[in-house]
Amino acid sequence: MRKRLIGLTALTVPVLSGIIYLRFHGAPSAYVVINSVAFGLAAIAVLGLPVIEQSRARRIFTVTLVALLFLPLLTGPHINGIARWLPLGPFTLHSGALILPALVVLAARDEDFAPPILLAALLAASLQPDAATGLAVMLAAVGLYNATGDWRLVPVAGIALFASMVAGLRGELPAQPFVERILIHLAMDAPLAALALAISLVASFLLLAHAIPAAKPVRHALAGGLFGFSLAALVSNYPAILIGYGAAPILGFGFAIGLAITNRACRTTTGPAS
Repeated sequence: MRKRLIGLTALTVPVLSGIIYLRFHGAPSAYVVINSVAFGLAAIAVLGLPVIEQSRARRIFTVTLVALLFLPLLTGPHINGIARWLPLGPFTLHSGALILPALVVLAARDEDFAPPILLAALLAASLQPDAATGLAVMLAAVGLYNATGDWRLVPVAGIALFASMVAGLRGELPAQPFVERILIHLAMDAPLAALALAISLVASFLLLAHAIPAAKPVRHALAGGLFGFSLAALVSNYPAILIGYGAAPILGFGFAIGLAITNRACRTTTGPAS
């Protein structure tokens, strides 16, 4: 349980900082409630997610998650030709932030199919189009390459960079208050608050990369995914994950951290030498 608390800390630091930001900077009270409920569910996943031990079961789960990434193209909603949200009753959840973190963990644990898994996720991001998910795929591939030395991840990262730039030109929407451009706008009005939120994201990145009880490929790939989503939020109108309003990234990273920790006893992949 103590080891799982490290994973919970990696999620708690930015999410709690974001909830405090929402509470004291004029966000609707519903935003605070929704993020808080999402955090409670994510904490349950971190602390008690069942172990998926069999490689066949993990691969079936991987295929299911990849299919869910493509689902918004069929279900909508579509806004200006963009479809990157999963409709769940009264809520719409960003599919990339919800699904990709767990998919990155599964890819990092699959020596043979990690590049195809990431490329499949990239294809979904390109069709939606979603530059944030594309950048998350790119930096997850970079992190995974850093941990394994698998040369196949180099072209994956390069393709993801190009696809993200194309998606950025096609898929930008107006920024929503308390969701996108948070650090940029807050830096003008409350620079210390912006710095605190940025530090919370850096702390989460470092905990994911170096501290959670998981194999090095998993840690580096998951931290890379967080970096990619955060970078997209800085350079364009994409959600400031974990620190802004949005249940999807909180649930997505909570589930992914739980998956990473509970599978820590599985075979560690090293990838083919470069």
